[in-house]
Amino acid sequence: VQLVESGPGLVKPSQTLSLTCTVSGDSIATPHDFWSWVRQPPGKGREWMGAVAWSGDTYYNPLLKDRATISRDTSQNQFTLHLKSMTPADTAVYYCAKGRDLEEVRAGVQRDWGPGTQVTVSS
Repeated sequence: VQLVESGPGLVKPSQTLSLTCTVSGDSIATPHDFWSWVRQPPGKGREWMGAVAWSGDTYYNPLLKDRATISRDTSQNQFTLHLKSMTPADTAVYYCAKGRDLEEVRAGVQRDWGPGTQVTVSS
């Protein structure tokens, strides 16, 4: 399976970030996979942001305080992260990833990763 992130590299404060992960070699509707967004700010560890399950159910890190929404397009085999009210603290490398167990992906255990995309928040 291959995952590739796409989206803007620069976002202004208060704007909404939209990143799309395009998946090949596997279907995002295959039971019982979980498709996640994970980010890593400079000098910090990785943070699981949320996931969409094979069923379409979504799960989020409560620390994001309802700022994140994950949607999917099964016809395009893509899933998308929307993160609103961006601030410089959201500057990070953003990854999409595939996992097989919800508790594992929440803990950072993923089976496959995209290469990551840098997002910088600056006016």
